[in-house]
Amino acid sequence: MQRKKTACLEAVNISKKFNGTNVLTEINLTVEKGEFFSIVGPSGCGKTTLLRIIAGLEFPDAGKIIINNIDSTGFTPQKRKTGIVFQNYALFPNMTVYENVAYGLEVKKTDKNIIREKVYSVLEKVQISHKSDVSVTTLSGGEQQRVSLARVIVTEPDLILFDEPLSNLDYSLRLETRNELKRLQREAGITSVYVTHDQTEALALSDRIAVLNNGVIQQTGNPFDVYYNPENSFVAGFIGHSNFFNDVMSGDIFNVSIKPGEKLCVLPEEVIPVSGEGKDYGLITDVQFTGFSVEYTVEIRNQLIKSIQSSGNSKPEFSAGDKAGLKLLTSKARILK
Repeated sequence: MQRKKTACLEAVNISKKFNGTNVLTEINLTVEKGEFFSIVGPSGCGKTTLLRIIAGLEFPDAGKIIINNIDSTGFTPQKRKTGIVFQNYALFPNMTVYENVAYGLEVKKTDKNIIREKVYSVLEKVQISHKSDVSVTTLSGGEQQRVSLARVIVTEPDLILFDEPLSNLDYSLRLETRNELKRLQREAGITSVYVTHDQTEALALSDRIAVLNNGVIQQTGNPFDVYYNPENSFVAGFIGHSNFFNDVMSGDIFNVSIKPGEKLCVLPEEVIPVSGEGKDYGLITDVQFTGFSVEYTVEIRNQLIKSIQSSGNSKPEFSAGDKAGLKLLTSKARILK
């Protein structure tokens, strides 16, 4: 018998306007207990506003926020058992690591012995207990992010909200912190809602993803389905950076028949430039070697097509200025209206 899941968070028909402009329109989503749920979308799509409404920092014009079966729509942040990890860390610069993490418990007038036990336990988990007595101003960006996370975890919230917490870190540190974040979330089992514009981050961290654009949820699903089975052109273009071909190009180049008004959707890793093949020869306009992959831009009929291939420990086969056709590497044709 399958165990019935229990919702930790429900957003029901949430709408919000600023200066007469719709920022969020009838948002509906459910986050299960223990789930890592990401809200991803481009800048200005409304994802931070939605996070602030969940946190109680903004109030919706319509709809409800339900946390653990309690209508929390009118609650202040202090009355919601949630924690927020901010993009800018929001640490107290005049305090040590220990004092920053202990602050929330001290406000609640928790016993000092219990505070000490909980703080050191959490600092061990985020692997920064050896710097408990130093000022947070002496820490690196990654270390400050760990303190920010520890300060939230120590209060044992029902729900943690993340507002693009890794965007200020460099690439290698972002990957390291991302892995740590996922490990800590799994170990603690705390329900998490993560807002980001980084598609790779959302795919790597999440149990499920909601894709947001212009204040409207475009698709909700697990990372695999959202990436490989997009429900519309926006999701396909934003999450997978897909290429789109109309009925004429899909037939001429790939021999795939679609109806007028439909689009053939092809991921960059599913199309490869080839020499001596294809009715239409394209022009390689750009070649970028990233280490683990080679990214080609091919121009055919005034359309730029992206191709990403494994580098295979060898030099790129083509150079900018070369002519090439295109070959489809998948038997699955994604056809979108």
